[in-house]
Amino acid sequence: MAAKRLVIVAGNIGAGKTSLTKKLSEKLSWASGFETVEKNPYLGKFYGDMRNWAFHLQVFLLGQRSEQHISAHQAARSCILDRSIYEDYHIFARALNELGNLSDEDLDTYRRVYNLVIDHLPKPDLLVYLSAPVDALLERIRLRGRAMETGISREYLDLLDRFYREWMAGFDLCPVLTVPSGDLDFVKRPQHLDLVSEKILEKLSGKDDVVFPES
Repeated sequence: MAAKRLVIVAGNIGAGKTSLTKKLSEKLSWASGFETVEKNPYLGKFYGDMRNWAFHLQVFLLGQRSEQHISAHQAARSCILDRSIYEDYHIFARALNELGNLSDEDLDTYRRVYNLVIDHLPKPDLLVYLSAPVDALLERIRLRGRAMETGISREYLDLLDRFYREWMAGFDLCPVLTVPSGDLDFVKRPQHLDLVSEKILEKLSGKDDVVFPES
Protein backbone atom coordinates (compact mmCIF):
# COMPACT_ATOMS: atom_id res chain seq x y z
CA MET A 1 0.00 0.00 0.00
CA ALA A 2 1.42 3.40 -1.04
CA ALA A 3 2.17 5.92 1.69
CA LYS A 4 -0.32 8.73 2.10
CA ARG A 5 1.00 12.05 0.83
CA LEU A 6 0.12 15.73 1.08
CA VAL A 7 1.03 17.68 -2.05
CA ILE A 8 0.45 21.40 -2.49
CA VAL A 9 0.37 23.29 -5.78
CA ALA A 10 1.65 26.89 -5.85
CA GLY A 11 2.01 29.52 -8.54
CA ASN A 12 1.01 32.91 -9.85
CA ILE A 13 -2.52 33.82 -10.96
CA GLY A 14 -3.23 31.99 -14.21
CA ALA A 15 -0.34 29.53 -13.85
CA GLY A 16 -2.71 26.55 -14.12
CA LYS A 17 -2.95 25.42 -10.49
CA THR A 18 -6.63 24.48 -10.49
CA SER A 19 -6.44 22.60 -13.78
CA LEU A 20 -3.36 20.64 -12.72
CA THR A 21 -4.85 19.85 -9.30
CA LYS A 22 -8.03 18.49 -10.87
CA LYS A 23 -6.20 16.42 -13.48
CA LEU A 24 -3.70 14.97 -11.01
CA SER A 25 -6.34 14.10 -8.42
CA GLU A 26 -8.30 12.24 -11.12
CA LYS A 27 -5.27 10.46 -12.53
CA LEU A 28 -3.81 9.43 -9.17
CA SER A 29 -7.16 8.89 -7.38
CA TRP A 30 -6.21 11.41 -4.72
CA ALA A 31 -8.47 13.69 -2.72
CA SER A 32 -8.26 17.37 -3.67
CA GLY A 33 -8.86 20.77 -2.12
CA PHE A 34 -9.57 24.09 -3.82
CA GLU A 35 -9.96 27.73 -2.93
CA THR A 36 -13.57 28.64 -2.16
CA VAL A 37 -14.89 32.16 -2.63
CA GLU A 38 -18.59 31.53 -2.03
CA LYS A 39 -18.24 31.32 1.77
CA ASN A 40 -15.83 34.24 2.04
CA PRO A 41 -17.64 37.14 3.78
CA TYR A 42 -14.81 39.61 3.13
CA LEU A 43 -14.00 39.18 -0.54
CA GLY A 44 -16.69 41.50 -1.89
CA LYS A 45 -15.91 44.12 0.74
CA PHE A 46 -12.20 43.82 -0.05
CA TYR A 47 -12.70 44.53 -3.74
CA GLY A 48 -14.84 47.53 -2.80
CA ASP A 49 -12.32 48.99 -0.33
CA MET A 50 -8.99 47.17 -0.27
CA ARG A 51 -7.29 49.30 2.36
CA ASN A 52 -10.02 48.85 4.95
CA TRP A 53 -10.60 45.14 4.39
CA ALA A 54 -7.19 43.71 3.39
CA PHE A 55 -6.22 42.66 6.93
CA HIS A 56 -9.62 41.07 7.62
CA LEU A 57 -9.46 39.15 4.34
CA GLN A 58 -5.95 37.85 4.99
CA VAL A 59 -6.80 36.64 8.50
CA PHE A 60 -9.94 34.90 7.24
CA LEU A 61 -7.99 33.17 4.45
CA LEU A 62 -5.30 32.12 6.92
CA GLY A 63 -7.87 30.38 9.09
CA GLN A 64 -9.68 28.83 6.14
CA ARG A 65 -6.51 27.52 4.54
CA SER A 66 -5.08 26.16 7.79
CA GLU A 67 -8.28 24.16 8.35
CA GLN A 68 -8.03 22.81 4.81
CA HIS A 69 -4.36 21.92 5.29
CA ILE A 70 -5.06 20.00 8.51
CA SER A 71 -8.05 18.18 6.99
CA ALA A 72 -5.95 17.14 3.99
CA HIS A 73 -3.21 15.83 6.28
CA GLN A 74 -5.74 13.83 8.32
CA ALA A 75 -7.56 12.41 5.30
CA ALA A 76 -7.46 8.66 4.73
CA ARG A 77 -5.87 9.01 1.29
CA SER A 78 -3.31 11.23 -0.36
CA CYS A 79 -4.45 14.76 -1.08
CA ILE A 80 -3.41 17.55 -3.41
CA LEU A 81 -4.26 21.19 -2.63
CA ASP A 82 -4.77 24.04 -5.09
CA ARG A 83 -2.64 26.86 -3.59
CA SER A 84 -0.75 26.70 -0.31
CA ILE A 85 -1.16 28.49 2.99
CA TYR A 86 2.44 29.69 2.67
CA GLU A 87 1.59 31.96 -0.26
CA ASP A 88 -0.82 33.93 1.92
CA TYR A 89 2.03 35.73 3.65
CA HIS A 90 5.04 35.36 1.37
CA ILE A 91 3.17 36.47 -1.76
CA PHE A 92 -0.19 38.13 -1.24
CA ALA A 93 0.12 39.89 2.12
CA ARG A 94 3.49 41.28 1.02
CA ALA A 95 1.96 42.43 -2.27
CA LEU A 96 -0.86 44.20 -0.43
CA ASN A 97 1.74 45.96 1.69
CA GLU A 98 3.85 46.88 -1.33
CA LEU A 99 0.81 48.44 -3.02
CA GLY A 100 -0.19 50.42 0.08
CA ASN A 101 -3.29 48.39 0.91
CA LEU A 102 -1.85 46.80 4.07
CA SER A 103 0.10 48.94 6.53
CA ASP A 104 3.51 47.93 7.86
CA GLU A 105 1.94 47.48 11.31
CA ASP A 106 -0.81 45.22 9.96
CA LEU A 107 1.68 43.21 7.91
CA ASP A 108 3.84 42.66 10.99
CA THR A 109 0.82 41.62 13.08
CA TYR A 110 -0.33 39.27 10.34
CA ARG A 111 3.17 37.79 10.00
CA ARG A 112 3.29 36.98 13.72
CA VAL A 113 -0.10 35.23 13.62
CA TYR A 114 0.88 33.46 10.38
CA ASN A 115 4.09 32.13 11.95
CA LEU A 116 2.20 30.82 14.99
CA VAL A 117 -0.20 28.98 12.69
CA ILE A 118 2.29 27.38 10.33
CA ASP A 119 4.63 26.36 13.16
CA HIS A 120 1.90 23.93 14.28
CA LEU A 121 0.94 22.62 10.84
CA PRO A 122 2.21 19.29 9.49
CA LYS A 123 4.70 19.77 6.69
CA PRO A 124 3.62 18.85 3.17
CA ASP A 125 5.46 16.04 1.39
CA LEU A 126 5.93 17.99 -1.83
CA LEU A 127 5.32 21.45 -3.25
CA VAL A 128 4.62 21.63 -6.99
CA TYR A 129 5.53 25.11 -8.19
CA LEU A 130 4.06 26.22 -11.52
CA SER A 131 6.25 28.83 -13.20
CA ALA A 132 4.97 30.71 -16.26
CA PRO A 133 5.89 33.92 -18.12
CA VAL A 134 3.69 36.90 -17.35
CA ASP A 135 2.57 37.09 -21.00
CA ALA A 136 1.16 33.57 -20.72
CA LEU A 137 -0.57 34.44 -17.44
CA LEU A 138 -2.21 37.51 -18.96
CA GLU A 139 -3.49 35.52 -21.93
CA ARG A 140 -4.98 32.80 -19.72
CA ILE A 141 -6.64 35.36 -17.48
CA ARG A 142 -8.10 37.05 -20.57
CA LEU A 143 -9.41 33.78 -22.00
CA ARG A 144 -11.13 32.58 -18.83
CA GLY A 145 -12.86 35.94 -18.42
CA ARG A 146 -13.51 35.98 -14.69
CA ALA A 147 -15.16 39.21 -13.59
CA MET A 148 -13.06 39.56 -10.43
CA GLU A 149 -9.85 39.30 -12.48
CA THR A 150 -10.57 42.11 -14.96
CA GLY A 151 -8.42 44.57 -13.02
CA ILE A 152 -5.31 42.39 -12.86
CA SER A 153 -2.44 44.24 -14.52
CA ARG A 154 0.93 43.21 -15.88
CA GLU A 155 2.55 45.24 -13.12
CA TYR A 156 0.69 43.29 -10.43
CA LEU A 157 1.62 39.93 -11.96
CA ASP A 158 5.24 41.09 -12.25
CA LEU A 159 5.19 41.98 -8.55
CA LEU A 160 3.76 38.58 -7.61
CA ASP A 161 6.29 36.88 -9.85
CA ARG A 162 9.14 38.64 -8.03
CA PHE A 163 7.79 37.55 -4.67
CA TYR A 164 7.36 33.97 -5.90
CA ARG A 165 10.99 33.87 -7.03
CA GLU A 166 12.18 35.20 -3.69
CA TRP A 167 10.01 32.72 -1.78
CA MET A 168 11.13 29.75 -3.86
CA ALA A 169 14.78 30.68 -3.39
CA GLY A 170 14.47 30.18 0.37
CA PHE A 171 11.73 27.55 0.64
CA ASP A 172 12.94 24.44 2.49
CA LEU A 173 9.91 22.95 4.26
CA CYS A 174 9.71 20.08 1.78
CA PRO A 175 10.99 19.02 -1.64
CA VAL A 176 9.96 21.24 -4.56
CA LEU A 177 9.05 20.18 -8.08
CA THR A 178 9.20 23.16 -10.46
CA VAL A 179 6.97 22.78 -13.52
CA PRO A 180 7.31 25.26 -16.43
CA SER A 181 3.62 25.77 -17.10
CA GLY A 182 3.66 28.45 -19.80
CA ASP A 183 3.03 25.86 -22.52
CA LEU A 184 1.38 23.23 -20.36
CA ASP A 185 -1.46 21.66 -22.35
CA PHE A 186 -3.15 18.50 -21.09
CA VAL A 187 -5.46 18.24 -24.14
CA LYS A 188 -2.98 18.53 -27.00
CA ARG A 189 -0.07 17.06 -25.05
CA PRO A 190 -1.31 14.39 -22.63
CA GLN A 191 2.31 13.38 -22.06
CA HIS A 192 2.67 16.56 -20.00
CA LEU A 193 0.35 15.19 -17.31
CA ASP A 194 2.01 11.79 -17.49
CA LEU A 195 5.43 13.35 -16.91
CA VAL A 196 4.34 15.56 -14.01
CA SER A 197 2.53 12.71 -12.26
CA GLU A 198 5.53 10.43 -12.80
CA LYS A 199 7.85 13.00 -11.20
CA ILE A 200 5.51 13.45 -8.24
CA LEU A 201 5.29 9.71 -7.65
CA GLU A 202 9.07 9.48 -7.48
CA LYS A 203 8.75 11.13 -4.04
CA LEU A 204 11.49 13.59 -4.64
CA SER A 205 13.96 14.15 -1.85
CA GLY A 206 15.00 17.58 -3.09
CA LYS A 207 14.28 20.30 -5.60
CA ASP A 208 13.92 19.33 -9.24
CA ASP A 209 12.69 20.69 -12.56
CA VAL A 210 10.41 19.13 -15.14
CA VAL A 211 11.82 19.41 -18.68
CA PHE A 212 9.35 18.60 -21.43
CA PRO A 213 10.76 16.93 -24.56
CA GLU A 214 10.38 18.95 -27.74
CA SER A 215 7.42 17.85 -29.83
